[in-house]
Amino acid sequence: MTTIRAFMTDDHRHCDDLFADAEQAAGKGQLDVARAEFGHFRQAVLAHFAAEESTLFPAFEARTGMAMGPTRVMRMEHEQIRALLADAVDALAAADSEEFLGIAETLLIMMQQHNMKEENILYPMCDEHLADVAGEVLARLEVDTAEP
Repeated sequence: MTTIRAFMTDDHRHCDDLFADAEQAAGKGQLDVARAEFGHFRQAVLAHFAAEESTLFPAFEARTGMAMGPTRVMRMEHEQIRALLADAVDALAAADSEEFLGIAETLLIMMQQHNMKEENILYPMCDEHLADVAGEVLARLEVDTAEP
């Protein structure tokens, strides 16, 4: 059976690939392509966050009693990333590729740090504490992260 860590890490990589496509298009001055690709990336990231915030984090918190621990930090970082996503959308809407690429650099660093904490700390803790309900949690995560 797939682990929570493996499933969510794969979803991180999917988001990373979409982000790279948007950044590459912006770097080439292909702003229409960048807007479309960034839209796909943004949708995937927001679905990932929603899956964590509505399914994974509550299950972990209910099982461990840790509402002020790692999930709180991840939620705060989600808010920071959401703000950067909005700034990036604004830069693309204004056809300011230089501004977008600057925001994208900040976003990339934040996402890398955030993902590393989830992949190496939180997800293994989820696999440990949710082992007996992992199948149910994974089934819900698959639905939550599926793109329309």
